[in-house]
Amino acid sequence: MTIHLSEVGLTVQEEVRLDDIELELRPGQLYVVLGPASAGKTSLLRVIAGLERPTAGRILVDGVDMTGASPRRRNVAMVYRQAINYPAFTVHDNIAAPLRMQKMPKDDIDARVRHIASTLRIESSLHRLPAELPVEQQQRCAIARALARESSLLLLDEPLADLDRKPREELREELRAIFETRDSIVVYGTAEPLEALAMGGTVAIMDGGRVLQVGPASKIHHRPGSSAVARVFSHPPMNMIDVQVDRGMAVGESGLAIPLSKKFATANRLRMTVGVRAQHLSLLPDGNHSIPIEGTVELSEISGSETFVHVAQGRTSWIVQLSGVHQHATGASVTIYLDPSKIFVFGETGALEAFPAIDAQALEGGGASWRE
Repeated sequence: MTIHLSEVGLTVQEEVRLDDIELELRPGQLYVVLGPASAGKTSLLRVIAGLERPTAGRILVDGVDMTGASPRRRNVAMVYRQAINYPAFTVHDNIAAPLRMQKMPKDDIDARVRHIASTLRIESSLHRLPAELPVEQQQRCAIARALARESSLLLLDEPLADLDRKPREELREELRAIFETRDSIVVYGTAEPLEALAMGGTVAIMDGGRVLQVGPASKIHHRPGSSAVARVFSHPPMNMIDVQVDRGMAVGESGLAIPLSKKFATANRLRMTVGVRAQHLSLLPDGNHSIPIEGTVELSEISGSETFVHVAQGRTSWIVQLSGVHQHATGASVTIYLDPSKIFVFGETGALEAFPAIDAQALEGGGASWRE
């Protein structure tokens, strides 16, 4: 089964939730829909499932217009952010429910239930009610029921968002392995860039109800097509600095001057944006090619085994991602070191350069700096 969304739009009470969506979904493929809250991910999945009818465009299934068809005609299974199970059924009966509706023989039902339960590591809980289980196990039950149907279309709307970090990572790895063995179309919605990278497959970047870019997850991460894509596909959000490019130099406030590649040698007063991810900044110099930036600590956040330091420099606010746990007092003076070989350069219509966008010879001559 191949699904083609052609110029699909959805407007609800004058609110545009989907705008001119063009996507083609093929069997045996994993598609990750990545976007922040209100990007349109849930609306997109509901339209694909047939739970919501688009107000514009068409949905074609194997070339047949199925725009107004019900979910039953699309052979779809769906998993939501919150685990949805039959509360009066045991885990076994929850997983078996769609199989009984298909009139499958009892012995075959039991065999499939036990196989899926074993795959998702809930076989010891088959006799229990979902409410008796931890949140993670409840979601495993909901996912198992969706997988039991072996539907040709499997949709997952941020299924791991409410789980703690460790069980979330474990279940994510298990799901990725399961998806690789299925012939169905799998569409997985998430607001987490790192989760999109971990899942792999084809990623569709969404924001404001529009699909901004579609392609292999790792390729888009390393070469985002616009500053909007880079913001969505970075955690924490990519640092963005407005600059003016003049004769090969990116010039910003407070004395910023970064030599760019020869592509920009003839540029004259070109307004652009330089982007750098938080993990490509440091509070320690890294060789001779680091650009120092003097600033003041606004906030230091410790998250697990990482520290996010927010630094004010002039009118610019930076986020620096450090490995390990570090203490930085609010108001303390610090020096950020920017690795210029890792910057992105964006114009008004998209990405002009992904890293490296730097003239290495100019760097060796000491041509890059940023100090107040």
